[in-house]
Amino acid sequence: YNPDELAYHISIMFYITADVATLLFILVIIVFKENYTLASTDASYLSSIIQLFKNFSFVLLVITYGLNAGAFYALCTLLNRMVIFHYTGEGVIVGRIGLTIAVAGMLGTETTLVLYIMTVVGMAGYTGTLNLGHLWIVYITAGIIGFSITGYLTLGFEFAMELTYPESEVVSSGLLNVSAQVFGIVFTISQGQIIDNYGTTPGNIFLCVFLTLGAVLTAFIKADLRRQRLLRL
Repeated sequence: YNPDELAYHISIMFYITADVATLLFILVIIVFKENYTLASTDASYLSSIIQLFKNFSFVLLVITYGLNAGAFYALCTLLNRMVIFHYTGEGVIVGRIGLTIAVAGMLGTETTLVLYIMTVVGMAGYTGTLNLGHLWIVYITAGIIGFSITGYLTLGFEFAMELTYPESEVVSSGLLNVSAQVFGIVFTISQGQIIDNYGTTPGNIFLCVFLTLGAVLTAFIKADLRRQRLLRL
């Protein structure tokens, strides 16, 4: 592939993203005219965090969410390197596989444990079929990963809100995002090093191991849907 051409198309993508983000920012300013004040002090915010970490199910969710999101970030970041390694000269398919993951992710709305198990299965399938030379199989396994892993990312916020009610969802979602970013950085750097030294298969096995751990931990999360229970009273 031509690096200059790739850089040009990436710059176009970033410009489009920036334009859309700017438009949304302007619309928010126009539509939401109310002036909101902070409802809590730093002390209450810290107290809320402490309360959340006393919730064992939420702590497990923070870990499993981070493992799941971190694996997703690493996979997407290193997708180009892995695909090009096995399919030289087929740079255009990287975008198509990424699109498959994104589109399939829009459909993922099952329970957390089911999604996590599907993620492990999809990642294992992707690991075992990437080097077979059959792109249609890669698309299928990538679609399974997208359906399950992206669906879990969305469902995780809703689940966190249920587990931590009546604590502010801002705090719980913020902690989930922190966990995702930390695991994402660690997984991306670690898998990149493994791929450089040992190849793509060991790198993907690395993610499979941690996703399996996440699935096991998810099974121990008690589905204490506090908000729904209180609303029924």
